[in-house]
Amino acid sequence: MSATATNNEFSLLGHKPALFVLFFTEMWERFSYYGMRAIFVLFLTAPFIEGGWEWSNERALGLLGIYTSSVYLTPIIGGWIADRFTGYQKAVVLGALAMTLGHASLAFETELMFYLGVGLLIIGNGLFKPNITSVVSGLYDKYPERKDGAFTIFYMGVNSGGFLGVLLCGFLANNLSYSWGFGLAGIFMLLGMLQFWFGRNIFGEVGKEPSKKVDLSDAVDGKIEMTEEKVPANVQRDRYIVVGVLAFFVVFFWAAFEQASGSMTIFARDYTQRNLIGNSAMIFKVVDTIITVGPLAIITWVLIKLFAQTFSKISLSNIILGISFLSIWGIVIWKLSVILPKDNAEIEASWFLILNSLFIITLAPLFSKWWESKYNPSASVKFALGMILLGIGFGALAYGASTIPQGVKTASVSLIWLVLAYLLHTMGELCLSPVGLSYVSKLVPAKKIGMMFGVWYLAMAAGNYLAQFIGGYIDVIVDKYSMSTFFLIFTLVPISAGIILVILNPLMKKLMHGVR
Repeated sequence: MSATATNNEFSLLGHKPALFVLFFTEMWERFSYYGMRAIFVLFLTAPFIEGGWEWSNERALGLLGIYTSSVYLTPIIGGWIADRFTGYQKAVVLGALAMTLGHASLAFETELMFYLGVGLLIIGNGLFKPNITSVVSGLYDKYPERKDGAFTIFYMGVNSGGFLGVLLCGFLANNLSYSWGFGLAGIFMLLGMLQFWFGRNIFGEVGKEPSKKVDLSDAVDGKIEMTEEKVPANVQRDRYIVVGVLAFFVVFFWAAFEQASGSMTIFARDYTQRNLIGNSAMIFKVVDTIITVGPLAIITWVLIKLFAQTFSKISLSNIILGISFLSIWGIVIWKLSVILPKDNAEIEASWFLILNSLFIITLAPLFSKWWESKYNPSASVKFALGMILLGIGFGALAYGASTIPQGVKTASVSLIWLVLAYLLHTMGELCLSPVGLSYVSKLVPAKKIGMMFGVWYLAMAAGNYLAQFIGGYIDVIVDKYSMSTFFLIFTLVPISAGIILVILNPLMKKLMHGVR
C-alpha cells in the first residue's frame, strides 16, 4: 500500500515543493537543448552571407540525427555511473557542467569547436537526463498513485524550457547572430546547474548517494509494498516484458515526432507562408505577444509560490532562479520592442517549434487530472492514443501539402496546417512521453531505476536517429513523388502502431500485475 500523504508534504499545487525545484532545473536544461536544436539545422544550411555554413539538407539532418540519438543513448552509461558511483544528484550537476561547456564551444562557430561542443552536450545529457528523472521517481516512490501526475507536471518544466529556449535563442540568432543563440543556451544551463546545486538539500537523501548504498524506497507494485528481493521472479519478468514492448513502440513514435527539428523545420522555412502584412501581420503580432507573455507569467507565478515555501530553506538557489527569470523578462521585453513597431511580420522558421511547448504548458494540467481520475486508461491505451494522434497530425500536413507540385523547392502553404499538426502531435506526446517515464519507475525495482531509464532513452535514441535518417530523404521523395507523400509515411506508420497496441491491451494489463 502507498504511504499516507500529509497536507504539508504536498503543499505546492498538490505536489511536493521539491518537485518544482526539479521542474525549474529541468526547464533550464531543456532551454539549452531545444534552443540550440531549433537553430541547429538552420545554421548549418543557411548561406554564408546569412552566417551559416551552406550544408545540404541531407548532411545537416545526418549530423542532427547523430546528435539527437546520442543524447538519448548516453543516459544508459550515465544512469549506471549514478547508480554505482556518484548518486543521482552529483551526476545531474556534472552533466549540467559538461553541457555548459558544450554550449560555450558552439558559440565559437568553428568546425573544431562545433564538434567539440556537440560531444560535450552528448556527454552532459547522458549524465543529466536519466538521473534527474530518477530523483523525481525517488521523491514519489511511496506515493505511486501520484507519480503520473508528478511526471506530467515535471514534463511541463521540460516544455517550459523548450518554449523559452526556442523563442529566445531563435530571436537572438535571427537578430544578432547564431553565436548569440548558442551562447544564450549555455548561460541558462550554467544558471540551472547553480540553482540545482544550491537547492539540493530539499531532496533529503533521495539521490544523494549511489543506490547500491542507499535504498531510496521500497518498490511498490500498486497493491503490495515489497523490497526488490521479495518481488516474485515471474512477476518482475512480466513487468520487464511490458517495459520492452512499450520501448519498442516508443521507437516508432519518436521517429515520426522528431521530424519537428528536421523536415518540419525545412517545411516551415521553404514551403510555408511566413511573410505577413496588413491585418494578418497585426493578428500574428498580437497572438505572438500573448503566447510569449502569457506562459512566462504563469511560470513566474509558480516561481513566486515556490519562493514563498522554500526561500528560508534554499535561499541562494531561489536568488539564482530569480536572477534567471529577470533576465528572461528583459530579453522578452527587448524582443517585443523590436517586433511590434514594424508594419509587417516575418515569422522565423524556428518559431513554429514553440507551439509544441506552448500546447504542453496549456494542456499538461488537463492530462494530469485525467491520469489521476477514475477514467485513467491503461498504459497500452495511452500509448495507442499517442500514436494515433501523432499520425493524424501528419495527415493534416499531408493534406495541406497536397497542393505543392512534384519537385517544387519553395511554396507558400498556409501556416494553419503546421499549427494543427503541432497541436495533435503535442496531445499525442502527452499521452505517451511523460507517462512512459512514470510506468518505467513503477514497473522496475528501485535499485534498477537509473539503468532502466537509460534503456528507455536507448529506445528514444533509436527513434531520433531514424527520424533524421528518414527525414534526410525529404528532397529525394519530394523530387520523385511529392511533399504530401513524404508526410503520408509518418501518417500511416504511427496509426498502424496505435491499432496494434489497442489489440495488445488485455495482454499488457495482465503482464503488469496490478500496476496502474
